[in-house]
Amino acid sequence: MNRLPLLFIALLASFAAAWLGLVFGLYRELGGVQPVSDPFTSELQPRPYTELELAGRDVYRAEGCIACHTQHVRGGRFNADIERGWGPRRSHPIDYIHDRPILMGRSRTGPDLVNIGAREARRSWHHLHLYDPRITSPGSNMPTYRYLYRKQRIGDEPDPDALMLAGEHAPPPGYEVVPTDRARALVAYLLGLDRTYPIPGTPRR
Repeated sequence: MNRLPLLFIALLASFAAAWLGLVFGLYRELGGVQPVSDPFTSELQPRPYTELELAGRDVYRAEGCIACHTQHVRGGRFNADIERGWGPRRSHPIDYIHDRPILMGRSRTGPDLVNIGAREARRSWHHLHLYDPRITSPGSNMPTYRYLYRKQRIGDEPDPDALMLAGEHAPPPGYEVVPTDRARALVAYLLGLDRTYPIPGTPRR
């Protein structure tokens, strides 16, 4: 009697059961994750993204930032993310409840960005870094994003977000370099990346 069909069905059923167990197990564990209350401000964290931050998130995706940056502080005794200053604790599923899709990434050609808004809160720094990363981070191999900026004549008042450029980067007299709407949105998104709030029961490592 040929038992191959029966064996095939048994194997298929085993794989299906394992897959369903994994999916429903994770859903049962993570499907009810809710924001946490910040013990200092009583605000729910993480807060939803603003409209400008969501636009910046789209720019982040379109520019391929996920190819070189992760958004995940790793834990474990053989990991140094916390020692590097990339966050006060390892990442938690709560951190991603407003993210669709989650931009966790895999490659770290550049540093992790899940807490970049907490590590560097100066808007001007982010604009300079995007315009030419070597200005803020000598030796960086990050590409420039100058096309997200434009040169214009200075009007009655300088643009408050005009880049403070000097030396070879300085625009001609009477001109200024200002961020486009896409650059402003991207920087707003980066500044909004702050997952440093405490989560009860989450290990620091």
